[in-house]
Amino acid sequence: MKRRLIVPMALLLVLSAASGSFAEADRCSEYSQQGKADEAIQECTKQIGGVVKTENIARSYLNRGLAYQVKAQLDLAIADFNKAIELNPKYDKAYTDRGNTYLLEGKSDLAIADFNKAIKINPKADHAYFNRGTAYQAIGQLDKAIADFSKVIQINPNLYQAYFYRAIARQAKGRLDQAIVDFSKAIELNPQQEQAYLNRGNTYLLQGRPDQAIADFNKVIALNPKSDEAHSNAGAAYMAKGQFDQALAEFNKAIELDPRYAKTYSNRGAAYMAKGQFDQAVVDYQKAIELKPNDASAYYNMACLYAVKKNIEESCIWLEKAAAKGYNKWERMKKDPDLKNIRDAACYAKIVKGK
Repeated sequence: MKRRLIVPMALLLVLSAASGSFAEADRCSEYSQQGKADEAIQECTKQIGGVVKTENIARSYLNRGLAYQVKAQLDLAIADFNKAIELNPKYDKAYTDRGNTYLLEGKSDLAIADFNKAIKINPKADHAYFNRGTAYQAIGQLDKAIADFSKVIQINPNLYQAYFYRAIARQAKGRLDQAIVDFSKAIELNPQQEQAYLNRGNTYLLQGRPDQAIADFNKVIALNPKSDEAHSNAGAAYMAKGQFDQALAEFNKAIELDPRYAKTYSNRGAAYMAKGQFDQAVVDYQKAIELKPNDASAYYNMACLYAVKKNIEESCIWLEKAAAKGYNKWERMKKDPDLKNIRDAACYAKIVKGK
C-alpha cells in the first residue's frame, strides 16, 4: 500500500512594487522599505500633513499604505493606495500594491484588475506580472499563471520566486520534468530556499524517483532540522523503496516535531501495516481520524487494514464510513490489492454497486 505525502502548494507570495532610492531625509520611504511599519506610518503622516516637506505626496500615501499592509490593517492600506492613485493616476506601483492587498484579502478578481492596470501603464512591471500570476494560481487558472511567471523571467531572469511558482503551477498541471527544471533553477539562484528542495523532492516522488527525493528532503533537513514536512516526506520516499524501518524512523521524527499532523500518522500506519504490525497501524489510523475526522482516506486505510487481516465485516464497516465521508476513488478501490479479501463479500458489492 503506497501512501504518499505531498506538501500543499506553497503559501501565496506577494512582492511589493515599492523600490528605488530615497533622499537622506525621506524617513517615510526609508522606514517603509525596511519594514518598520510604526515608524513609517509616523513619518509618512508627517509628510502627508505638511509637517515634513516632500515633492511626492502620492509616494507618501503609497509608503504609508505599505506600512498598514505590514500591520495587516488592510482597509487603511487600500484607502492610502486609493489616495495615491487619485493624486497620480499613472502610478503603476500604487495599482500593484493595492492589488497585493486585495490578494491578501482573497479578492482575486479585484487584484487581477489592478495588476492589469499596472501592466498597461508599465509593460515591464515585473512585480505586477508576478502577483497577477499568483492571483491566477490562487483561482486555478494555471496556464495564465505560467504565462505570467514566464513574462517575469523574461523581464527579470534572476528572480528565483518566479521559477519556484512556475514550477508549482507546472507540477499541478502534471508537467513534472518542467517543474523539476524550474525548481532546480530556483535552487541555483537561492541555494538556501528550503521550499524549493521540498517541492522538488515531492516532484521526484511523483515521478517514482525516491532516491532523488530523499536527497532533496535531506537537504531541507540540513537547512532546517525542525522541518517535520521533510522528515514525513522522506518517510514516504523510503516507503516507496520498501525500506519500512527507515520510513518509521522518519515518521517518528516528524511526529515528534509536529504531533498534530494527521497525514503523518496515516503514513506511519501504512508503514506498520507493511511490516505486519497491525495493532500499531490501527492506533495510528485512529489517531489520524481523531485529528482529521472528515478525511475519507483515513477511513479507507482502516478498511484496507481489516481486509488484509481478513476481518470482512469490520473492513466493510470502515469502507462504508469512507464512502460516507466522500471517498470516491472507485477505480482505485476496485483494483487495490489490499481489498482482495473482501471483493466477494455481499457488503463490498453493496458499497461499489453502480460505481
